Amino acid sequence: MADEIMDEAVVCAKLNEALAPQLRSALAYTVVAGSLRGAAYQGLAHRLAEWATEELDGARALVEKITSLGGQPAAEPAPMTHRSDAAEAIQGLVETEREALAALHAVIPETGQQPRSEALEHMLEHEIMRKQHHLDALRRAAGD
Repeated sequence: MADEIMDEAVVCAKLNEALAPQLRSALAYTVVAGSLRGAAYQGLAHRLAEWATEELDGARALVEKITSLGGQPAAEPAPMTHRSDAAEAIQGLVETEREALAALHAVIPETGQQPRSEALEHMLEHEIMRKQHHLDALRRAAGD
């Protein structure tokens, strides 16, 4: 679609596919931040709580874009599972953030080449960059 005009319906659908894992990220970071046990994880717990707020900001930006393109934002987060073991919880975040990144990245090829397309792509790239930074830190915490 690189030379075409943005198909708003397709882009809205892809953005909604990215919104569900984005909403899950906010919830997952909140739950894991509040349930990590042990002194070794308390510094990470504080960071996860901050990241939860960033995920909500990212979700809001996706909702704003969906709405501005005439779509209806999804209201349900992607499914998540609570893991009480800290190492398993962090690994779970790694897995879900990989999925969220892939969903955001999948929107880009559909955006076209108009000025508004470039703006959307730029917004997505910033979200991807931020989430990749978090994923890298989670992988280090998980020992990957």
